[in-house]
Amino acid sequence: MPPRRRSASGYRGVRQRPNGGFYAEIRSGDLRLSLGTYDTAHEAARAFDAAAWRLGRPRLQMNFPDVRTLQQALDLAPPPRLNSAQDRAEHTALQRRLLVTQEDERVMEEWRRRHPEDVAYEQEYWERRREEDTRRRREERLDTRRRKALACAQADLVNAGGRSFFTEEDKRWFDIWLSTFDDTDDDGGADDWSD
Repeated sequence: MPPRRRSASGYRGVRQRPNGGFYAEIRSGDLRLSLGTYDTAHEAARAFDAAAWRLGRPRLQMNFPDVRTLQQALDLAPPPRLNSAQDRAEHTALQRRLLVTQEDERVMEEWRRRHPEDVAYEQEYWERRREEDTRRRREERLDTRRRKALACAQADLVNAGGRSFFTEEDKRWFDIWLSTFDDTDDDGGADDWSD
């Protein structure tokens, strides 16, 4: 039987988990031996090689063929992970939170089924809130643009030799530096200044 190709981790028998850890296992026909999860791919590969030596696998099927004896493989393998009382308590708490979340979702689905009028009212409420927020943001952007345009016009007037109705210490001079850039696309991209 040809040797299996290496996984994306770069090591035989090692897979990367979605949480960033590395899982090692040995497969042979129907046999599937889990070796645990490790912090690095290198540690998982060392654990794979130690187990492969114990199972009598040929050195060509190992990740580090330069290891020549079982004892050398065991010396290089990471120590087994110990589950402490704190690990078990954290796992229990996470399981409890998962059960509460699942029950909450089930109850909310039942409530939605029994009270469709409340669901419709809630959707209308949030739609109204979104419309009010959009209107408020548009008004704020328009006010900002007007303030900046006024400050820029006064600066142009002074630069041209005219006289501004702003005093030297007037805080409205700072409106020149207002940013009118807005990347929110709540109005379909239409500009407030367009006709």
